Amino acid sequence: MKQVRTKGIVLARTNFGEADRILTFLTPDHGKVKAIAKAVRKQKSKLAGGIELFSISDISYVIGRGEISTLTSTRLIKYFGNIVKDLDRTQLGYELIRLTNKVTEDQPEPEYFMILQRAFEALDDDQIDPGLITLWFNMQLLKLAGHTPNLKTDVSGKKLSEDKKYYFELERMRFRTSPDRPGEFEATHIKFLRLGFSAERPHLLQRVEDAEGLATPINPLVQTMLAAHIRI
Repeated sequence: MKQVRTKGIVLARTNFGEADRILTFLTPDHGKVKAIAKAVRKQKSKLAGGIELFSISDISYVIGRGEISTLTSTRLIKYFGNIVKDLDRTQLGYELIRLTNKVTEDQPEPEYFMILQRAFEALDDDQIDPGLITLWFNMQLLKLAGHTPNLKTDVSGKKLSEDKKYYFELERMRFRTSPDRPGEFEATHIKFLRLGFSAERPHLLQRVEDAEGLATPINPLVQTMLAAHIRI
């Protein structure tokens, strides 16, 4: 039987039998792994410490004949404990885990592990606004799925102007102007979108002046993109 050692983030936990638990891990190099943690719900279980939500762990498992492997050891690397001290951040953390589990296949790109880890890091920092974390995370989901909007030219192919207001055409994933429809997005919004899609961490959005104000109209726009292009 082949044993594998890797890092994991718990995406789902289901109690099984009297003391076991079936877990779904997101890993950076082995995709999503479903494994049974035997007797983990017993008080003296050696596996329990490494399967906390909102944490990064070293995990070892034996690949099973079916789709469920057997967890053999766990070691906590980092627990983002500040998340559970705030109800709103805890709820957002659960939502990010749910989204990640839903949009990923069995063998997702390693970047999904990275963005979830970085979202946890931001949620653990009470100086980062949760709305900005949500916005950044959703942008990364769109980017990984290949649905980044065009933020350089409008629907006619002209470079986006500093002195115009635009509205967004969802079908073509581009901005446009129209004399019959007032635009709601200015150059500052578009620059903020560019930063969000390119930023490696949500912390960068927090540094922008009036970041939360800029995010107010952008958050529903990105949510609309997600609903149109990704099954969430």
